[in-house]
Amino acid sequence: MRFPDGKPLRLDSGARLENFQIAYKTWGELNADKTNAVLICHALTLDQYVTGKHPISGKPGWWSRVVGPGMPVDPARHFIICANVVGGCMGSTGPASLNPATGAPYGLSFPVLTIGDMVRAQAMLVEALGIETLFSVIGGSMGGMQVLQWATDYPERLFSAICVAATARHSAQNIALHEVGRQAIMADPDWRAGEYALAGVRPEKGLAVARMGAHITYVSEDALQRKFGRGLQRDGLSWGFDADFQVESYLRHQGVSFVDRFDANAYLYITRAMDYFDLSAAHGGQLSKAFLPARDVRFCVVSFTSDWLYPTRESREIVRALNAAGARVSFLEVVSDKGHDAFLLDEPEMHAALAGFLGATGQERGLT
Repeated sequence: MRFPDGKPLRLDSGARLENFQIAYKTWGELNADKTNAVLICHALTLDQYVTGKHPISGKPGWWSRVVGPGMPVDPARHFIICANVVGGCMGSTGPASLNPATGAPYGLSFPVLTIGDMVRAQAMLVEALGIETLFSVIGGSMGGMQVLQWATDYPERLFSAICVAATARHSAQNIALHEVGRQAIMADPDWRAGEYALAGVRPEKGLAVARMGAHITYVSEDALQRKFGRGLQRDGLSWGFDADFQVESYLRHQGVSFVDRFDANAYLYITRAMDYFDLSAAHGGQLSKAFLPARDVRFCVVSFTSDWLYPTRESREIVRALNAAGARVSFLEVVSDKGHDAFLLDEPEMHAALAGFLGATGQERGLT
């Protein structure tokens, strides 16, 4: 959906994004009362293809275990929306898009974004679809940040919210990890100060290294040890710097496959938006004050025991702040050794919790 001139996206930086586009997918049907809409928010490197076949990778949608027929979010009951975030590279306006003022890709002339800007664009999309109130907004990781932003910015437009494996503010460790990835991209000679598209090249090596480093944070030590250990790629050592170990080959594959579906500048912009995220900043560091407008929203917060990227203590901080604000909140810590990416994997306890929460709130909402 394209928003014409006259309906700009007003950004937290003070800039305005004119004539911007949001790429989105929907599943199911909006009911007569328009009370069954569910917005799914995606994580950093994901997109609007939450279920079904991805058009580039050919793989199943990234949350097919949660969204689909017979799943907790079911198109037979829900009208499901998932949009590529503004700043992304799967159809929504981002740094790889053409700047209407110049006819060339934005590159680094694209304005810096925040999670709040992404949510503001989603709110414009939801309104354009004729939906006044979402039954639920759901997301994991960066998607969970968007969920919390929705709850603080548009509580009157939410009935329920599900935040999985996320945080209310990016930690120094997370900012540091993102900076390493950004520097890897910018150190690639083909980055060309962000103008690589004009030169007909891509900073593939830098982006691949950024992805490799990030992917390590998505898994746990136990998961890596169980899957790879010190297993070798071949008989004996190479006595050089080829991928001797299976885990090395795995990371290289993650990096190489990533550059085929993601834009390097989009990675810079989205990671920066995540680093800027801090819901308590505008409230003197008191997170509970941020949630005061959301007291009527029903919340479900989920974390994983082995997630060291957004550990359970950060989810508990969200829950305590919601409790202090007087909101209704359910909390579940799932025992899992799969790390942060557990929210994308086969975790029956999480799936059952989401189904139970959506079922209970659906009854309260009057959905059948």
